[in-house]
Amino acid sequence: METLLLILYSFFPPTQIGDIPLPTGYKRPPTGNFGTWLRQLPLKTDKTVYLFNNQPKQNQQAQYAVLNISRGNKDLQQCADAVIRLYAEYYYSTHQLNRIKFHATDGTLMDYLSYTKGYRFVAKGNHLQKQLIAPPGDNRNVFNSYLENLFSYAGTLSLSEELIPVNDPRTLKPGDIFIHGGSPGHAVIVTDIAVNDKGEKIFLLAQSYMPAQDIHVLKNPETGSTPWYKVKAIGPLETPEWHFDFSELKRFPE
Repeated sequence: METLLLILYSFFPPTQIGDIPLPTGYKRPPTGNFGTWLRQLPLKTDKTVYLFNNQPKQNQQAQYAVLNISRGNKDLQQCADAVIRLYAEYYYSTHQLNRIKFHATDGTLMDYLSYTKGYRFVAKGNHLQKQLIAPPGDNRNVFNSYLENLFSYAGTLSLSEELIPVNDPRTLKPGDIFIHGGSPGHAVIVTDIAVNDKGEKIFLLAQSYMPAQDIHVLKNPETGSTPWYKVKAIGPLETPEWHFDFSELKRFPE
């Protein structure tokens, strides 16, 4: 099966996440709006992961495919930031600007609507202050500036506190997050799922890492070079660059 998937990839490279070949017997079920959006995320033809400074990442063995989405040009969009980027991009593209809001590590709510009104989040001592210091505006440059501001002060600790545990991993869905809050910590996001006739579920994961780098779909180190992971009720989840546990699966509250 692994060989077949590699052959399919070689001759028919996927152009979006939803094109990544499935193992025999599995089908992609319908998903919610965010899951559909994730499946439509474009993939680069070049599978090289580049850092924020345009240098290739040292480890080029972790990725199955690379998302064609901005990595920024500063060392900011790391692991939790990549998760935030995907959610923020979805809300921005669907004009749900009121939902673009995330907490900084100090607890400050950094919302995009305030940013469009000219507010900026400025460090004063050990805390952030919201100050009206810029002209109002809402365009791509403002959005990117907001994300840079946010990425400077958010991380796995703050993101983890915004999420709720998924008590039954068998309910895993696109947009769920495996996260270990800490310093260091890490986070990866579920970008697609598939099921077979027995109800067994598999899923794809994507990540950025340190230094800031392209968001990429991960290979499964337990199966070799294929990207699909099997859902388990309990136990470890081994990814190429981090050891998670299924108890670390979380999601945003509805």
